[in-house]
Amino acid sequence: MKRTPPSCPMEALLRLITGPWTIYILWVLSEHGPQRFGALKRAVPGISTRVMTERLRMLERAGVVWRKQAQTIPPAVTYGLTPRGTELRSVLDSLGAIAHRWQAEGAFKDAGMAAE
Repeated sequence: MKRTPPSCPMEALLRLITGPWTIYILWVLSEHGPQRFGALKRAVPGISTRVMTERLRMLERAGVVWRKQAQTIPPAVTYGLTPRGTELRSVLDSLGAIAHRWQAEGAFKDAGMAAE
């Protein structure tokens, strides 16, 4: 099935950031700064290596994440937020504040979801 391009900028942005695990990856990079692939994968429990790689490649193509590979054996690959990715910081901070408030109010427990 062929995808049609988004018709408005908001739709394009939402398609980019609402993919599986994408917001979580962006949040970890925003909170903890540049991360090696393994550390980033450990910080996003439950994500598969394949999905992590797909998400990071997609974010890199969109100019949201940068990738640096050291010429070592094995290669040391580090990811971080570009200036475009850093623009999302205020949105992530707002979502974080809402998450903490909802957790304190018991919203996640009431919905049958565990929040750490």
